[in-house]
Amino acid sequence: SYSSNSASYTSQQLQQIANLAHADHRMYSMPTRMAFPFDLLVRSLCPTIIGNDLVKAGIILCLLGGTPPEVSGLEARSGMTIRSNSHMLVVGDPGMGKSQMLLSANQVATRSVYVGGNTASSTGLTVSMTKEAGGDMGIEAGALVLADRGVCCLDELDKMPKSHQDGLLEAMEQQQVSIAKAGVVASLPSRCSVIAAANPKTGHYNMSKSVAENLNMAGPLLSRFDLVFILRDEADTDRDRMISSSIMENFRNSDRAHVTGGDGEKNSGKLADILDQYGNFERVPLKYRLPWVADFQKQPLPMQQIKEYIAYAREYCRPKMTTDAANVLQDYFMKLRDPQNNDQKKDNVPITTRQLEALIRLSQARAKACLRPYVLREDAEDVVELMIESVKQVHTDESGKIDKTRGGAGGKSKKRRIFLEAMINSGKTSFELRDLQIIAEKLSFPISGFKDFIEDLREGGDIMRSNNGSTAIYTLSSF
Repeated sequence: SYSSNSASYTSQQLQQIANLAHADHRMYSMPTRMAFPFDLLVRSLCPTIIGNDLVKAGIILCLLGGTPPEVSGLEARSGMTIRSNSHMLVVGDPGMGKSQMLLSANQVATRSVYVGGNTASSTGLTVSMTKEAGGDMGIEAGALVLADRGVCCLDELDKMPKSHQDGLLEAMEQQQVSIAKAGVVASLPSRCSVIAAANPKTGHYNMSKSVAENLNMAGPLLSRFDLVFILRDEADTDRDRMISSSIMENFRNSDRAHVTGGDGEKNSGKLADILDQYGNFERVPLKYRLPWVADFQKQPLPMQQIKEYIAYAREYCRPKMTTDAANVLQDYFMKLRDPQNNDQKKDNVPITTRQLEALIRLSQARAKACLRPYVLREDAEDVVELMIESVKQVHTDESGKIDKTRGGAGGKSKKRRIFLEAMINSGKTSFELRDLQIIAEKLSFPISGFKDFIEDLREGGDIMRSNNGSTAIYTLSSF
């Protein structure tokens, strides 16, 4: 057996870990090298949830984490302590399996804490002071401190009051919790990844609003999440058939192949045709590769084997960045910051160096999934694809077009932005409700829900309302 300070492995466990790490070399029937260890981990995480493969891929990367700065030498060279843990937020309609995926992540992680946002407080997340028998003050660790070097799963984050959400800010970016109470001044480590799930405040995700407007959440907290995925409950015949077949299979306890029947064979045939379009040395995108692996690998890996593999990768694998991978990440970052097309320069995504650091962390985690000592080009390309999908979901408006100004901590929907610009260009400083209705008619806004739209502007701090007798007067906050 092989042991360390934190874990011990028998020769049989090490053999299983080695088999999984080299799975892509053993699958002789595969048309191309498929980065199989990573895909198998994604396939085996919460197998009862059909689809949402990219969300599962993000969860696996958060569970693995990047290379710590004290190990990579970054802290010694520059004096900077950049966090190596990634954070992820899943926003979606009820019934999309968010809590189920969080529970699976909680079970697979070696050290994890699962917290419900509706029952958590600021001190419960960070630290609290207790008075001991002798009159001395003691410190009780909260969820984020208990999850040090692990994962903290926060469900129903939108139900948590904003005053309690503030306790997450320092822990997520500085990876520590500071306390100054009752004569006690201390800093406790909270080097954990935060995987959070939230529901829109109206119960259904409104595509005409940005993520910040859909959630009852502070802007600075939103900016700390490396990946944001939006799950919408839309009618899709093929997807609905797969999900219903999977649910019936779970209750029948029968073999999956007998339940899916012709639909499963038809789906696998489509995936095989798509894979044939790529050569032996071409990279197959995640959105095609992961469904193919889920169909190819009928039985998921045992949960205990995944847990041991992730624990081993976190403990002993320390990938370093290569030039090819760094160039892929840098090119994508520059493309978002400064588009080559001059017509799109005014529509560039509000991306900062925080997102570039997120790309580096996720690429290191992607290399960890294959137990590689170096981050290869294919690792960076997979992470860029994940980030592209995340950015696309965040910036897509109700018409299906990309609205680049919806992102960031304070992103506003296009409808709100156009209306506010029209108010400014009108030359007035105060407006009655009729004046606002005239502006909306000129912009061809729908009459239904207009008062709710004005109230949203007021609650968001864009306009202010005062009363002049029985008449409501609205003014822009900037005036």
